[in-house]
Amino acid sequence: MKILVLSNDANGMYLFRKEVLLAFREKGYETLVALPTDKYCEKIKALGFRVIPVEMERRGSNPVHDFKLFLRYMKLFKDEKPDVVLTYTIKPNLYGGLACRLKRLPYLMNITGLGTALENPGILAKVLLKFYQIVAAKASCVFFQNDGNRQFMLDSGIGTGKDRLLPGSGVNLFEHKFCQYPSEAEGVIFLAVLRIMKDKGIEEYLETARRIRKEYENTRFYLVGDYEEDTKHIYEPLIRNLSEKGIIKYFGHVDNVAEVMAASHIIIHPSYHEGLSNVLLEAAACGRPVLASDVAGCRETMQQGLSGLLFRAEDAESLIRTVKTILGYTESDRAQMGIRGREYVENVFDREKVIKAYLEEIEIAGRKQG
Repeated sequence: MKILVLSNDANGMYLFRKEVLLAFREKGYETLVALPTDKYCEKIKALGFRVIPVEMERRGSNPVHDFKLFLRYMKLFKDEKPDVVLTYTIKPNLYGGLACRLKRLPYLMNITGLGTALENPGILAKVLLKFYQIVAAKASCVFFQNDGNRQFMLDSGIGTGKDRLLPGSGVNLFEHKFCQYPSEAEGVIFLAVLRIMKDKGIEEYLETARRIRKEYENTRFYLVGDYEEDTKHIYEPLIRNLSEKGIIKYFGHVDNVAEVMAASHIIIHPSYHEGLSNVLLEAAACGRPVLASDVAGCRETMQQGLSGLLFRAEDAESLIRTVKTILGYTESDRAQMGIRGREYVENVFDREKVIKAYLEEIEIAGRKQG
C-alpha cells in the first residue's frame, strides 16, 4: 500500500508525527510526505522518507494561490497514484481532500484545530464550513483532537458517522522523559513555548511578565518560539526591549525544547484556541505544572487544580491572578503537580494510542479501495 501524507509544516510533522510515519513503514507501507519546503524537511528525509515539495500560503486566503495549491494536489495524485491519503491542517484538508474526492481516492482528514477563521463567526467561517461539509462527506474518516472541536463540526454536519476522537497527537513518553523538578533556590522560572502571534497569547504573556517581575523579584520568564512573518514587525521590537530590560529571556527557535522545559518550573500556554496542545502534553510528560487557557484543546491536557490551573483566554488579568495563585503554593506543591501531570499523560495521551487508531483506519480505507 502507498500512503501519501499532506501537511503544511515539516517541523510539526517531524516533532509530533514521525512515529506515525515510522509505524506506516514498519507495516510495509510505502510512505511519502508532501509539504512546503523548508530546512526541517531534511529531518524527515533523514528518517528515510521521500519528501515532495508542495508550496502553499499557510495563513493567506488568496483564491488564486489556493486554486494553484488544488491543482498541485491534483497533479501530485496523478503522478504518485497513492492508495490512501492522510491530510493534516486546514488547507491540506480542504484542497487535498477535494482533489481526493474528485480522483476517487480514499482519504482521512485530521482536524488539528478550528483556526482563527472558524473561531470567529462571519462570512469566511460560513464558507469554510460549507467547504468542509463537501470535502468531509466522502472522507473515509475524520479525526478530531478534542471533543469541543468535534462537537462543533458534527453540529455543522461535518464528519457525521465517520468521525474518530484522538488524544491529540499524543506524546512520545520515551522521548519526553520525566525530569526531576529543579530547585527554586535561585527563583521560579516560567516558560512559554509558542509561535509568536496574537492568537497564541503572546501579548498576555508579555504583560504578565512585566507585571509579575515588578512584584515578585524571584521570578524569571522564558520565551521559546519563532515569529510569524506577518506580525514579526510588531513583536520583535517589543520582545527585544523586554529582553534588554531583563524582563524576559528570549531563546528564539529551539530544536530541543525538552531541555528548556527541564530547566523551568512552570509552563504557561495562553493560546486562544488549539486542536490539542502538544506543548502542554510535553510539559506534563516532563513533570512540570502548567497554566493554560480555559479553551478546548488545552483544558483536556490537565486535571484542574491537580496538575495545572486554567485561566480565561485573551485575559491578561486572569493569567496574572493565576500566576499569583501558583506562586502562593509551596515548592513541594508545585513539584507534586508535575508528578500528577506525568501520571495523567501516561494514562491518557501515550502516542502509541494515536498510532493504533491511524493504522486501524488506514487498513479499513485500504480494504475499501481494494
